Amino acid sequence: MSTSGHSPLSLAKQAYAHSMKAIGRGMVKTGVAAETVPPISDRWAHWRHSLTKVYDSVAMAKLDVPWWTYDAIQSVDGWLAARKRPIRVFEYGSGASTIWLSRRADQIHSVEHHRGFGEMMTAEVSSLGNVTLRIVEPVASDKPVVGSEKEGHAGQDFADYVASIDEVPGEFDLIVIDGRAREACLAHSAVRLADGGLIVFDNSRRTRYRRAIAASGLREERFRGLTPTLPYPDQTSVLTRR
Repeated sequence: MSTSGHSPLSLAKQAYAHSMKAIGRGMVKTGVAAETVPPISDRWAHWRHSLTKVYDSVAMAKLDVPWWTYDAIQSVDGWLAARKRPIRVFEYGSGASTIWLSRRADQIHSVEHHRGFGEMMTAEVSSLGNVTLRIVEPVASDKPVVGSEKEGHAGQDFADYVASIDEVPGEFDLIVIDGRAREACLAHSAVRLADGGLIVFDNSRRTRYRRAIAASGLREERFRGLTPTLPYPDQTSVLTRR
């Protein structure tokens, strides 16, 4: 670990994001690139344009995409368009997906574990009448009931965060799991899925997530490939009841 408390990998990601954003500003300023977002139907152009917006949820929202693979975006977008209204969504982890969903669903209930990011997102969605965003921070604990294997989250209990769905009555047409303690979020929230509903589980190639999805008993469709802002392929899974 570095003296700043961040691993070399984390520092490399930060440096990459900073460099790509600077490159993007320079390309627009010199006229090499336009600020106009290419249509998502032109996937390669949209992806190339998105690379300079990495780790910037507000900039990604302007691209009109969540941070899932393009194939998953296309699949869920089509499903939402065909789903009978009203459509209710619960989302673990706010961001560009929150704003994207607000344009396609009737109620979005989002929970965020990081206060600083959550307050920024609260300001961004404050004008959206169909979005409710709660900040539920983890609690320091020597023996967490629900821990997270994410770097830097040791000794933090995410039990309240996982259980935040219990504060909202009713079933959900769509549940998005893209925050912390995702294994526990899946196990806790699956019973709240409406008939014919979907669970979107992002970054599902990770070993601990593979185990959680296998244990859930849900049917899985994997969408691998390009993801907005990322220079490498990833995987988003869509889960349904068998």
